[in-house]
Amino acid sequence: MKIVGVAACTVGIAHTYIAQEKLENAAKKAGHEMAVETQGTIGVENELTPEQIAAADIVILAVDVKISGRERFDGKRIIQVPTEVAVKSPSKLIEKAVEVVEQSV
Repeated sequence: MKIVGVAACTVGIAHTYIAQEKLENAAKKAGHEMAVETQGTIGVENELTPEQIAAADIVILAVDVKISGRERFDGKRIIQVPTEVAVKSPSKLIEKAVEVVEQSV
């Protein structure tokens, strides 16, 4: 399964990058491909390409603030959670994403 996501916390430093790392590791461990864009105090990093978004089965938004470019995900299945969820329970979040995709097939 292909997953894309955005991580953005209120300060845009620690939780943003921790959420990114934990989600990518949990997805890889579960056998999925995942790319996570970060939006923080230094701007957008690892910006998702239109091709990555188009190929994604689901989008995970681990965000505590309004993100830029959300309209890029219009028409995609989206799970939105606070960054804390991605940091504390990344594997459960990936499992939930798989469930959502499987239910809608």
